Amino acid sequence: MNYKKQLEDLILNVIHEEGSDLHLGAGRVPAIRVSGELIFLLKYPEFTKEDMAGILKEVLDEKKIDRFMENQEMDFSYDFNNGQARLRGNAFFQKGLINIAFRLISKVKSLSELHLPPIIADIARKKQGFFLVVGPVGQGKSTTISSMINLINTEQTKHIVTIEDPIEFMYNAEKSIINQREVGIDTKDFHIALGSVFREDVNVIMIGEMRTPETIATAVTAAETGHLVLSTLHTNNASQTIDRIIDSFPGTQQDQIRVQLASSLLGIFSQRLIPRIAGGLVPAYELLLNNNAVANLIREKRTHEIDVVIETGMESGMIDLNHSLLELVRGGEITIENAYQYSLNPKGLERML
Repeated sequence: MNYKKQLEDLILNVIHEEGSDLHLGAGRVPAIRVSGELIFLLKYPEFTKEDMAGILKEVLDEKKIDRFMENQEMDFSYDFNNGQARLRGNAFFQKGLINIAFRLISKVKSLSELHLPPIIADIARKKQGFFLVVGPVGQGKSTTISSMINLINTEQTKHIVTIEDPIEFMYNAEKSIINQREVGIDTKDFHIALGSVFREDVNVIMIGEMRTPETIATAVTAAETGHLVLSTLHTNNASQTIDRIIDSFPGTQQDQIRVQLASSLLGIFSQRLIPRIAGGLVPAYELLLNNNAVANLIREKRTHEIDVVIETGMESGMIDLNHSLLELVRGGEITIENAYQYSLNPKGLERML
């Protein structure tokens, strides 16, 4: 069987259906995710063990296959049809059988194309500080970061370094120098690569994901010492993000990281992709901007009060998730039912509606 052709056909299915993901596994037919829903491609036969081994050889070289067999899982990126599309993949085993999940990485889009607030562009133009984009898996965090990186690239003469596992969006250098480093290929790990940026005359650092306390600590230090640091975390909102960062450190180090975070944090942007009435997905979001009041709450261990600061801070540019949902409902973009489903405070949303 021509596995390269079969994989190409499946990827084209995802593109034509404006889907986001492709799921392949031995013992079942392929499936794609469109507007948040899984669709099984019944015109294809069930994949066999041999089929999945053949697909694996199309997306991984021999060295990576050996590493996959040793570790039993592998993150990778896949370039489709000479740049027509790019996919992020994860290969793994279940019940001894190979499975692969692909995420289609769209072309880098502008903030307006992504329906994101203009204030995100203002943050991308900052010279230094720590900015996080957070939310559950599959909610467009990497896409938002890529838009910020590309805005810097098109407007400013900066040295941008990205540290990713794997590299997702590809950038064409315009006004900036962009060096993209992939963990496992260009560097051993996030922490080592991040430590090196202090000797590389870097202005902007993008870290694919904050995975360890060491990475977080170095990122915060980089933000304090004149760098703009952009990264992501799998958290639900701003207050939870701050608690997650602080709680990742031993008790003896938590006061120090509180002080550093209070001084270096620019803001936290939490987003959700919600099904649109007209089809596709649209983002709802929360934005915390650091100011004296927020910094004091972080230092004084009163992060539970941050939600109130966001709700009352709209004049200073902050955005409350319920207000974002409300605007989408009033604009006819999403249903009231979906607004309640995605709200972190449905009772508060009910009072607003």
